[in-house]
Amino acid sequence: MKLPALFSPSKLSKKQPKSNRNQLTPTLKFLNIIMLIILMLSMIVPFLNVLSIAFSSRQASMSPGISIFPKEFSTEGFSYIWQRAKLWSPFLNSLFVSVVGAALQTFLSAITAYILMKKDLPFRRLIISFIMITMMIPGELTLVSIYTLNKNLNLLNTYSGLIINGLVSGLSIILLNNYFESVPRSLSEAALIDNTGEFKIFTRIYLPLSKPGIATVSFIAFVSKWNSLMIPVTIITDQDKYTLPMVLRNLVFNSSSVSGSEFVPPNAIMAAIVISTIPLLIAYIFAQRYLVSGTIIGSVKG
Repeated sequence: MKLPALFSPSKLSKKQPKSNRNQLTPTLKFLNIIMLIILMLSMIVPFLNVLSIAFSSRQASMSPGISIFPKEFSTEGFSYIWQRAKLWSPFLNSLFVSVVGAALQTFLSAITAYILMKKDLPFRRLIISFIMITMMIPGELTLVSIYTLNKNLNLLNTYSGLIINGLVSGLSIILLNNYFESVPRSLSEAALIDNTGEFKIFTRIYLPLSKPGIATVSFIAFVSKWNSLMIPVTIITDQDKYTLPMVLRNLVFNSSSVSGSEFVPPNAIMAAIVISTIPLLIAYIFAQRYLVSGTIIGSVKG
């Protein structure tokens, strides 16, 4: 029996599986691997160099060049920077400001996102457009106005100023708004039929079902507050309220002294950098299970 032309062996042999069409050639695979290795080394080598110098002795840390392993293993840099340079004070300042600021920012962003989710909200599109416009303005352009405003409100050299400035984030609002959109509206409609208030719907339905989004926004807010340098430098001159990034900047760019009188060895400077990353690593460990899904859903849904 003769096969139709459509199913002839010659026709079948010319067809290739779709999966083969998207496969990289051996040359491109090799170049891709090389680029990934270079990218990996560009991130790992500096980090290993910081750890190596931080755990080296004072004398060994002054030797030039890049080192991967500590020379003359020692923790004297950590004890020096923590006690004699009093790093614990800016560390606690940053921890307090970051935790309180991240908690308030997450709560305010969640409430704002929940309100903007209401389709019958007057000027809803205009408000969302205004929020997105604020995300396009570079922070450097607002430094003068930020300083003037904080001065008029008596927020200079205060913890309140460090917490309030940057408390509202357009990115956090947009992410949570898109995440709330993914929650089935039938749940809130059923709760409204049972005469449940809006605040209870928000706290008992939307927040529990949006843990990945809440965790993502909280992590972003904490990292932003912890690494913030521009705002603290603008409104803080009292050394008792210095945050960790301010002290690290002074150590790196003016490493010849602490309080203008004592030389700061390289191992102490690198130890300060290592200490500053510890809270970020801890926060990432707790938030990592939610970060990917929270970011993807918050960015795509809407």
